[in-house]
Amino acid sequence: MTSTTRRTPSPRTILFVVAFGVFVAADDLTVVSTMLRQIIFDLEIPLPDGLDQAAWIVNAYLIAYVVVMPFIGRLSDIWGRRNVYVASLVLFLAGSIWVPFAPDLNSFIVGRVLTALGGGAMVPVAMAVIGDVYPREKRASALGALGAIDTAGWVWGPLYGALLIRLLSWEWQFYLNIPLSLFGIAAAWWALRDLPEPKTRERIDWVGTAVLTISLISLNIALLNSGDVQAAGGFAQLQSNEPSTNTALLYAIAAITFAIFLAIQHYLGKQANHHNLESITPSPGHLRSQNAITLSPPPPLIDLTLFRRRNFSPAILINFLVGGILIIAMVNVPLLVNVLEFDVETAALTSGYLLSGMTGAMAVMAWVGGQLTERMSYRPVTAVGLAFCAAGMGLMGWLWLVDTPYLNMASHLVVLGIGFGLVIAPIGAAVINAAPEHQRGVASSLVIVLRLMGMSVGLSGLTAWGLYRFEILRKFIDLPDLPLSDPTYQQALADGLTQVTVSVLTETFLISAGVALLAFLVALWLKRD
Repeated sequence: MTSTTRRTPSPRTILFVVAFGVFVAADDLTVVSTMLRQIIFDLEIPLPDGLDQAAWIVNAYLIAYVVVMPFIGRLSDIWGRRNVYVASLVLFLAGSIWVPFAPDLNSFIVGRVLTALGGGAMVPVAMAVIGDVYPREKRASALGALGAIDTAGWVWGPLYGALLIRLLSWEWQFYLNIPLSLFGIAAAWWALRDLPEPKTRERIDWVGTAVLTISLISLNIALLNSGDVQAAGGFAQLQSNEPSTNTALLYAIAAITFAIFLAIQHYLGKQANHHNLESITPSPGHLRSQNAITLSPPPPLIDLTLFRRRNFSPAILINFLVGGILIIAMVNVPLLVNVLEFDVETAALTSGYLLSGMTGAMAVMAWVGGQLTERMSYRPVTAVGLAFCAAGMGLMGWLWLVDTPYLNMASHLVVLGIGFGLVIAPIGAAVINAAPEHQRGVASSLVIVLRLMGMSVGLSGLTAWGLYRFEILRKFIDLPDLPLSDPTYQQALADGLTQVTVSVLTETFLISAGVALLAFLVALWLKRD
């Protein structure tokens, strides 16, 4: 009689399984961009009056995507990666079933929030899984591969959406998510079965979770209100806008609740340390009150001592700054093309081709960056990547003019994409390697949250600077002394506004180059493990 031993899935198999879910979620994040017009038409949203409502198709997804990450990352530390990853896919599946049958906008948004909660949860848990199954010296290449697949999902989403709109309908995006999610659930349940279970089932800091959620929601809505330049169609459409009282109130709520959150985390951290000391050297009184241990407060949602660990703070800060640079490229390139092209469809296609050069380079170099990090450590790869970012943004800022050929623009965006891609793996590896085993989930979530918050802050800052500079430069437009209705006058005004808008956008590229150089200086703090 022979005995058979169950074969444990290899780390590479586990990477493939979690990366599959991340790819599907990344595709779902960007696919709606090319479907939005048809969705608005089918949901019978009146335009332009309903534009603010329609914006929530995108905004609600982004907010839910960000808000869920810290909690889910911590939950995976407590409940186990397999349970949380599979539950995330189930939530994503539920949203995908809900959306195509939504009868109205509000119901549609509920479904999108469900898919965002599931999709947003998968990314940090996948990163933590890599930290669990790969040894420290091999994590960078695995994280680089995951970053490449995540970026490929970003690139594929808009193209996939355009194909579905042309050949089928937007509902098929969500119909096809159903078998993909079912496959992902089955594969994850099998592949992740031998992952180490948490040694202790700690309680969750529900108060801290609630306060941080309020802070993130308030901040993201305020930033979206402040930075919706792309939806408005350019700075000319925003020139009369002033920050509303509601937006200022949201910023205040975000600041106050974040301060409260930090106070809660500091208090819970002290209590947890005190409890750990007592468990090591228990006093007689403590031994008599062991039954009261369950009444002790839970550990903090985010252990603030993480930020004192080697490489953690500089890596997180770099990720925040890179997020701010990335969003300026993602928003400003389509804006600039829209200014130069009169045909909307031509502008959309041209923007897509240009940005695919950047994101395609990101996907390739994310994998290359992981390989290089294993050989050279974090600092040199991150520094070279940020130097490429600064060079790419500098070329865009100095050389992009009204008559710059698109091929030249594409080459500069490839340089920028090389820089972004090189940074992904070393930063992710630095954060995960810095975190203790029982905090990898929340550490991974902070990598993504800080990048997304950097994108939100960058977009808001872009809008503020753009409006300020647009108001100044438009006063210097040289106009002929003719009646306002004269065609010559109108053409001169249009040409002048085009020149001013291009000047404003290229200035933001130069500012971004400066931010990349700042991140380069921060990268010098990174050290070998």
